[in-house]
Parts: sequence; structure tokens; C-alpha cells
Amino acid sequence: MTALLDIADLHAGYNAGDVLHGVSLSVEAGGFVTVIGANTAGKSTLLRCISGLVACRGSIRFNGTELVGRAAHTIPGLGIAHVPEGRHVFADMTVDENVMLGAYTARNTADLARRRAQVLEMFPRLGERLRQRAGTLSGGEQQMVVLGRALMLEPRLLLLDEPSHGLAPKVVDELHDTFVRISQTGTAILLVEQNTTLALSVATRGYVLESGRIVLAGSSAELQDNDAVRSAYLGL
Repeated sequence: MTALLDIADLHAGYNAGDVLHGVSLSVEAGGFVTVIGANTAGKSTLLRCISGLVACRGSIRFNGTELVGRAAHTIPGLGIAHVPEGRHVFADMTVDENVMLGAYTARNTADLARRRAQVLEMFPRLGERLRQRAGTLSGGEQQMVVLGRALMLEPRLLLLDEPSHGLAPKVVDELHDTFVRISQTGTAILLVEQNTTLALSVATRGYVLESGRIVLAGSSAELQDNDAVRSAYLGL
């Protein structure tokens, strides 16, 4: 089967030099893949390359289209939604306004009501806070807002960067269920996480990124049983 996302020999970095060194990975249509690794491994840089936010060398093909060299603002329209680390809501705008911004590339505006209804069905708490300013929400609720905003795009691929960071354990458990439900709709997910237990419990396949290089790859079950992963990332 042809991969929906196919990354080959990717190199990228900043002024101090490369952060990624020949990274290759793939995500199948409807697949759920995670990339785990330490805080400085290059995980966020990888997602930023896919979104066109960091200049890179190599190949990133999405549904047959080469992304390397494309302007960042053209990439969401291809069907890629990126939820960056840090819950970037527009604090002074309402929850509803934040969510609806996710559909700014939609060509069929008559379809927006259906998309909005689906988001509110997945996150009923947002329906109770539609007129509330997003900046007044709890961390977990803000994460729902940014996820809902991304889903308004109806993406084929959802990029998630450290979505559990800074959240209470109960909220992390809720995210676990949310990611599974999103995956079940057929949306492919590429999840970057330091919470390795969460990542490997929801994804079906994973890659281990160390110092900008892929050092292990396999099914989530294989990685959970790998002694090096258990020692370095699972605390076992």
C-alpha cells in the first residue's frame, strides 16, 4: 500500500546546524503513528518540516505531492492539520470563533454547520462554553479547542505535538480516548509525545528518534516489549 505520508532522508535544522539527520518514516492512510524520544531529539522540528515552517532537505511526499519547498500557508489546504505544542488559542476570541477558524480553507461554506456539529459532538464541553473567551478556559479545555479547530479542516493527516504536556492525569486519559475516536474516523495521525506510555497505548506503530536520527521502528507492541525502550522511556 502506498503511504499517505512518506518522508525520506530528511535533514533540517536552525542556525546552529542540523537537528534532523536523514530521517525516514511513513504513515499509511488512516494509520496512527507515534514518534517518541527525549526533549531535544528533534520531534517538533520534524512536524514543523511537514508543515513547511522549517526549511529542510530531502523528501516529504503527502498523497503523492512533494511538500519540501512549498509555502507553509498552502499545506493545510492539502489536508494536513498541525496542532503545535502549547495550546495556542486566540485568547480574546470566543471558543466558537477559535473553532471556526479551523475551516478557513473550506471551499464549501454550506458544509461548516455539519463540521461544527461533529466537533461539538466529540467535545461536548465546548458546546457549553461557545461564547466564553478561550483564554479563560482550563488547560484541558484549551486543548479541546485546538483539537476541534484542527478537525474543522477535516484533515487527512493530523499532526499532534506533545498534546498531553502540562495536563492533569485525568485530562490525559480523556485525550487517550479522543485520539482513538479521531483515528476511528479514518483520519491518519502522526503523534509526537514525551509521554511514551500514552503514545504507545494509542498508536499502532512507532519510531524512536534520538539526536535527530531514527534508531528504532516497529509496532507499538514491539516497542513496548523492547528492553531499550522500556528502560529509557517507560521507566521499567
